Amino acid sequence: MRIITGRARGTRLKTPQGMEVTRPTSDRVKESLFSILGGLVAGRRVLDVFAGTGSLGLEALSRGAAEAVFVDRTTAPLLEENIRRCHFEPVAETIAGEAFAALARLERAGRSFDLVFCDPPYHKGLFERALSFFDGGQLLAERGILVVEHGGDEDALPALSALVRVDGRRYGKTTQLSFFQRRSYLAEVEADE
Repeated sequence: MRIITGRARGTRLKTPQGMEVTRPTSDRVKESLFSILGGLVAGRRVLDVFAGTGSLGLEALSRGAAEAVFVDRTTAPLLEENIRRCHFEPVAETIAGEAFAALARLERAGRSFDLVFCDPPYHKGLFERALSFFDGGQLLAERGILVVEHGGDEDALPALSALVRVDGRRYGKTTQLSFFQRRSYLAEVEADE
């Protein structure tokens, strides 16, 4: 696993022993994701939830994101090491702890993010729970984009009032990426056209 492009291009990321701990996003899916996002990364505040190795947030920093917060209960020491490998210590923050408790703390602190990556373990109801959390909260900035990686057979979305799925991509039988934005922002864009 490596950083694909940008300031830290080619940097190899340390991965955990065994796949029980984390399931890293493949380079192919990561490359596709950042191709879709294009110029929407530079200068953004990034949140990487269920961060694992930190691959998505670190790739965003390499491509010019302003800062990134990484949240993971089990891989915090690994995240810190990967941040050091990429030399992103001044613009990266790691939170070790249960994801939803950490998200609630960030929200209480008044934080918001322009780009959120959420890659929870598949088939545990966590992607649905994460969507509901972001739908009901203010962590995703008004013009922000939420990208959720979920299982290829996890198609049922919870009822959402503030978020709209604006794009979705499948990668084989095992992986999907779903992109969400705020309904209020999309209505504003539509009104301006």
